[in-house]
Amino acid sequence: MSRTTDVVPKEEAQQGKNQLRVGRLVKAHGLKGALKLELYTDNPERRFTQGAEFTLQVPEASPWHGKNVVVREYRVMNGNPVVFFDDVDDREAAETLVRAILWIDQDNDEVEDNAWFDHQLVGLDVVRDDVVVGRVMRVEHFPAQDLLIIKTGEQEIMVPFVEAIVPTVDVAAGRVIVTPPAGLFEELPDAARADSDDDASDESAADAPSD
Repeated sequence: MSRTTDVVPKEEAQQGKNQLRVGRLVKAHGLKGALKLELYTDNPERRFTQGAEFTLQVPEASPWHGKNVVVREYRVMNGNPVVFFDDVDDREAAETLVRAILWIDQDNDEVEDNAWFDHQLVGLDVVRDDVVVGRVMRVEHFPAQDLLIIKTGEQEIMVPFVEAIVPTVDVAAGRVIVTPPAGLFEELPDAARADSDDDASDESAADAPSD
């Protein structure tokens, strides 16, 4: 599940509002217009109530570009969240919405568990084993997960923003704690040794007499 909840504030929205990303439509389900959801919210029952309206993020070529959808029904079927929308009555119509991302207006002061606004994360120190190793430069949003782009030295490192790798976000203290797998922030010794061995092999081959 995504651990961030916003992009930039909407200029045309009411003061104190942001557009929050709450889900992605992953595939059509059944024959009556249902779509399976990938949830980016910890409160789907509250977000996907009957009559809730979402802005769609779709390619410009999509027939849904610039349009909204309204929830007709939300269910959990065989452990999977499924949503029905007004005017999407069959599988063919549902297929046109696959991969669309759903956004909704949300009050800034409403916070979901284990989720933060992008602007809260940018600039935070990145701490590993009690040592500051970098700073969060920005957040990149992708369908599978969010990435923290961390500046360390002269490099920018893409860190999956998942609890296993970023277990602690302390906005008040100005830091995030990371527990990255080996090789994410540094070159693995074995990899460096393999590169050296390859270089040595290339040099030996170059020095070998030819027929």
